Amino acid sequence: MGISGFEPSFLVGVDAIRQVHGSRLAALAGRRMTGFALVRFVEDGDWFADCPVVLDFDGIQVEVCHWKLDELSIGWDTIDTAATITGWEGFELAPLWSCSDERLEPFVGQELREVTLLEWRPAERDLAAGTVAVEFVFAASRLRIVNGLDENRIEVGAAHSYYVRNRLGR
Repeated sequence: MGISGFEPSFLVGVDAIRQVHGSRLAALAGRRMTGFALVRFVEDGDWFADCPVVLDFDGIQVEVCHWKLDELSIGWDTIDTAATITGWEGFELAPLWSCSDERLEPFVGQELREVTLLEWRPAERDLAAGTVAVEFVFAASRLRIVNGLDENRIEVGAAHSYYVRNRLGR
């Protein structure tokens, strides 16, 4: 993707993700979300949902990226969102880091209360069963980065009832 510092380590399943990242995610509670970055295309401003969603909590950067149907990578302080995204020469669209998004902007300045891992468990088997979303809980609302079936999707508000909440302890 040409993203400076992005070296994903994809995991599958809530247990693997909790084991590797659970304590660090839980330790974010009490910090304020101070910024974020998404990759958008210069030409039309559209979000390129295949790239990581980067959230900053008082200087700790969390980088969330879903891939394929069930893989999730969480990175910590590795992506340089000030660096130019390379490797796109010859393509019709040019990617660029952006700090603009109407879904994320309301959370900037808010204190994070909790981070949870949500596992999609539908009543009937579907393609997304077992996928894991990362939910950031604030006083006013919730922000989730979910698997959009081979890309990231951002959701705000109450989670669908098919999600099983997996709280993280310190």
